[in-house]
Order: sequence, then structure tokens, then C-alpha cells
Amino acid sequence: MTEANVVPRGFRNNNPLNLRKSSNPWLGKIQNGTDPDFEQFVSIELGLRAAFINARTIMRRCTNPTVQKLINTWAPPSENNTMAYVHRVCESAKLVPTEPICFKKKAQMCAIFYAMVIVENGRALPKETIEKAYSLV
Repeated sequence: MTEANVVPRGFRNNNPLNLRKSSNPWLGKIQNGTDPDFEQFVSIELGLRAAFINARTIMRRCTNPTVQKLINTWAPPSENNTMAYVHRVCESAKLVPTEPICFKKKAQMCAIFYAMVIVENGRALPKETIEKAYSLV
């Protein structure tokens, strides 16, 4: 099997932003899923919906949310090359790492998530899928 034929873990789990397992009763969460570390969802849209809600929570907890602050929490430096992640997302979303972001700006959030999906999985999802998930929040 070639690398191009391998479905990324985040896509297999319908959890493209790789939310870690938690006690949170996410809508569409598969109880007793087979992945030992990450949540699994019944659809990709519900997995993204959970991620949007998680991002909104992170953004509400910090003063002046930015891509840098969001991703520093999402993908902490103890586990990731966070600065590379931030720069890839900002380049794709046409943002500056320290530029303020707002959850209510649908186009901005969907651009950020589009780029985050690529960083997390090595490939994109259709922008329409991300926009549909945002509308479920």
C-alpha cells in the first residue's frame, strides 16, 4: 500500500483535529471507540463541530486570542513543533501569528481550521465540510 492510499488517523476517526479522549459528552461521539488515545465520531462534521467548540472554549479563556495562543494550547510545544504549526496555519489562512482572531468570524475560523486539518493529517478536507461543521456550533 502506498502512502497516498493510507487514510490518516484523524480521518478514520472522523476527528480531523485529533481531539484527545475525554469525558466530554460530544454530540456524535462514539462511546467505547477503538482508538486508545483520540475521540471517534459518527461523522466528520460532528468531529469538526467538537473541535470548533473546543477552539471557542480555548479562545474564551485567553485575553486577545490569536492563532499562536490557540495552537500553543491545541498542540503544546511539549508534544509538537508548535511554532512550525502556527506558521503553516498562518501562511495558509493569510494571518499573522499574533493577530487577534474572533470565533464569530466564520470565514476566518474556517480558514484556520482548513489549515489545521492539513497540518494534523497531511491532506485537506473540502472547505464546504468545514463550513458545514461551523454552522452546527
